[in-house]
Amino acid sequence: MRMKNKAMLIGTVLAAVSSTAFGEDTPNGSKPSPSSSSWMEIIDFNQLLESNNLNHWLILLVAIVLGITLGKVVSFVLERLTVRLNITGWSAYSHVFSGMIGPVTLASFTAGLGFGLAQISMSPALRQFCGSLLLLFSTVAGFWYAFNLVGAIEVGLQRFAKRTETQLDDQLVPVIRKALRIFIVVIGSLFILQNIFDRDIGAWLAGLGIAGLAVSLAAQDSLKNLFGTFTILFDQPFSIGQRIRFDKFDGTIEGIGFRSTRIRTLEGHQVTIPNSNIVNSPVENVALRQSLRRIFSLSITYDTPVAQVRQAVQIARDLLASPEFRGPVHDPDTAANADPPRVYFDEFRADSLNIKVHYWYRPVDWWAYMDHAERFNLALMEAFEKAGIEFAFPTQTLFLAGDPKRALPLTTATPPPSHIEHASPETPL
Repeated sequence: MRMKNKAMLIGTVLAAVSSTAFGEDTPNGSKPSPSSSSWMEIIDFNQLLESNNLNHWLILLVAIVLGITLGKVVSFVLERLTVRLNITGWSAYSHVFSGMIGPVTLASFTAGLGFGLAQISMSPALRQFCGSLLLLFSTVAGFWYAFNLVGAIEVGLQRFAKRTETQLDDQLVPVIRKALRIFIVVIGSLFILQNIFDRDIGAWLAGLGIAGLAVSLAAQDSLKNLFGTFTILFDQPFSIGQRIRFDKFDGTIEGIGFRSTRIRTLEGHQVTIPNSNIVNSPVENVALRQSLRRIFSLSITYDTPVAQVRQAVQIARDLLASPEFRGPVHDPDTAANADPPRVYFDEFRADSLNIKVHYWYRPVDWWAYMDHAERFNLALMEAFEKAGIEFAFPTQTLFLAGDPKRALPLTTATPPPSHIEHASPETPL
């Protein structure tokens, strides 16, 4: 059954080639429809036998056998070379040579067949037919090798994908492989139809262009997301497991798909965002920050003397420079200490004197940073308490008599004598 199908396929190819080589144009300029017997009717076997002797046919036979044998030998060498390359770890190069095995066999057979047919005397029409047949075999061998060469490209892409943490490129490699092979098959088919079978493919391409335009208009949102996926893949603004801020969402990347990206927010919700939105808007990659910056204010009361204000600033500076707190907030890798802690008395607020404190914590470990901040806050409170420096808070202060720190000055006025009422004699004492 399989041999019968192969025979039918070969017959169809020969019929198509013969229609190109021998077929006369119809009145409207098109080729006549091929038939399986047209090429058999045109070939004059008697003329072939009379024009060629036994030596010519032996040369043809020997050339075909030598072509097949040479193809087998080269294939054997390529197979052994492929095995050695796989053992040494050069898998990409092994695909380059292993992909040549089948095409080289076909090319070698074609070369032997072409050399043998060159020794045979035949009519111009039959010579044209044989030339078209040899060109067909050569073209198939070339595109066959290009089809197999995609395997080497796939190995290179897989190595590149293993270097990244995201799984998107791992999923993308098989898609690229299939797309490249489909592209090679389509281009090869169009080339054979155009150059060997002499078919006009312009109308086909125009129809495919119109259909592609209609599909692209109907699926433009999906195409935007797909191109957004490629942008994320090659630009790599983030990867799986990293924390980002996008729009109003703050969370960790859980997955990057061909249409959307999934984020697990800090509240525990999963948010799905189209990739086209991500590539068209700013994305803040929190995981790639180099330090945790802390800025806070120390508010002290307005009645604090200038000397104590200076003392408060110095207390904060000394604490940040002390061995207990110095390490994470001073850059150990920079000799010039480009980002040291900074403490300044910066402004007069409506209800307090404000001291601004800046420092940058490294490495980026949130919970270690929180522990450091807690210990620093407690040490600062203890130091201020010992120095008698009071923290201020946004309240209204009422000065009342009896407060030993804020005595209210009061004076008693003696009323004039005219206002003293004398008791009348009638009033009993």
